[in-house]
Amino acid sequence: MRKFIYAILFVFIFSIFVLPFSYSASEEYMWSSLSDVTVTTSTPVVSTNNLELESGSAILIEQNSGKVLYEHNSHEQLRPASVTKVMTILLIMEALDSGKIALTDKIPCTENATSMGGSQIWLDVREELTVDEMLKAICVASANDACVAMAEYLEGSTSSFVEKMNSKAKELGMNDTCFKNCHGLDEDGHVTSSYDISLMSRELLINHPSITKYTTIWMDSLRRW
Repeated sequence: MRKFIYAILFVFIFSIFVLPFSYSASEEYMWSSLSDVTVTTSTPVVSTNNLELESGSAILIEQNSGKVLYEHNSHEQLRPASVTKVMTILLIMEALDSGKIALTDKIPCTENATSMGGSQIWLDVREELTVDEMLKAICVASANDACVAMAEYLEGSTSSFVEKMNSKAKELGMNDTCFKNCHGLDEDGHVTSSYDISLMSRELLINHPSITKYTTIWMDSLRRW
């Protein structure tokens, strides 16, 4: 199955749930294709939606420092949809990097995983995929069934995995967030903010840079029978 990629960078763009230029310091950042250049200015702090974005909330941060470069209603709680998977991927990468699991581990598929619907790779209860293949399915195809299969494998149940998601969110200071599932299908109370999305995305990219092996895939396939 060939799919186009959902790059993690998309998370930051999708985090553009909305945004205006809001400077909290007397510096502006000018971006080029080579590097960022800091320009000193005496312009006072301004907080207006001068980009006239139609979305309700957005944020742009500098990855290394975490400095907020641009934001608008960045703490507004909204339904994150598949951006939820950033936290799911983060916990999978933590398990990998800690040695709890390996990319070659075979992950079984349960009836619960097959029942997810939405974006999926149509897992079958008779098959097993490796962690490597599950990560491809999640990052490239946004596979809900693969998220559930990994959640059950890591924590024994999706409910236990979601508890761990919320615990990690609290650890990262994601105070606008409450996860109800690991895939992002709409559910009452399942909310986050563009600010919180930037926090978990930054955590993933800084501490688990090998994720870019999956988030930069252009085309690939699974189940080479």
